[in-house]
Amino acid sequence: MGKSSVTVNLAVALASQGYKVGVVDADIYGYSVPRMLGADRDPVVIDNMLVPPSNHGVTCISIGYFVPEGQAIIWRGPMLHKALEQFLADVFWDEPDFLLIDMPPGTGDIALSLSQYLPRGEVFVVTTPQPAAQKVAALSAAMAAKVNLPVKGVIENMSWFTGDDGKRYEIFGAGGGQELADELDVPLLGQLPLVPELREGGDNGNPITIAQPDSEAAQAFQAIARRIATEMKPKKVFSAALKVN
Repeated sequence: MGKSSVTVNLAVALASQGYKVGVVDADIYGYSVPRMLGADRDPVVIDNMLVPPSNHGVTCISIGYFVPEGQAIIWRGPMLHKALEQFLADVFWDEPDFLLIDMPPGTGDIALSLSQYLPRGEVFVVTTPQPAAQKVAALSAAMAAKVNLPVKGVIENMSWFTGDDGKRYEIFGAGGGQELADELDVPLLGQLPLVPELREGGDNGNPITIAQPDSEAAQAFQAIARRIATEMKPKKVFSAALKVN
């Protein structure tokens, strides 16, 4: 469904708007964030803390920094749990405004671990317009509900392709994102076009949000980032009964 490219471009969009942003590549078996972000420098260790590499204003950590290129990760649940714990507890994030977690597809051990380590985390579901993808995405939302992680919104990827004739072609159908958002009673935060440059940016480490900031796709990412940073910003709770002595 292109969730990793959405995560990376959304992170870059937030960073370009002045926020401090980090990304955890929690897709242990299918890690891709370092390549997509172009953050090819290894983390360094300072005072028993990992200082993550950064690019385009975004810091990131991934299992990809710790295994030889091309080597498959074959781990059971406890190892996944430990890796995620280290990504969150042993990495110097320097109090980011946003820490985005690129989750593996579907449901499983990582989602369970995340609910333990980040009990106040929020979930944004990425889907494509087609009904089959929407149903899979709905399972991830159901998993989030079971572990008490609130689903805050839906992002629809690959919504249409604009041909040389200027006409939009809905290759994967239409309406799936809005249908899922209605089902979950959350907003559809935005729709992203299917463009070759989005894929190319992920392959060469130059996300479209940076490479072509005026493009339709980049502007869509910027709009989604603004909605998350403003409309969906956690509200401060004030009570006169609470005092700090």
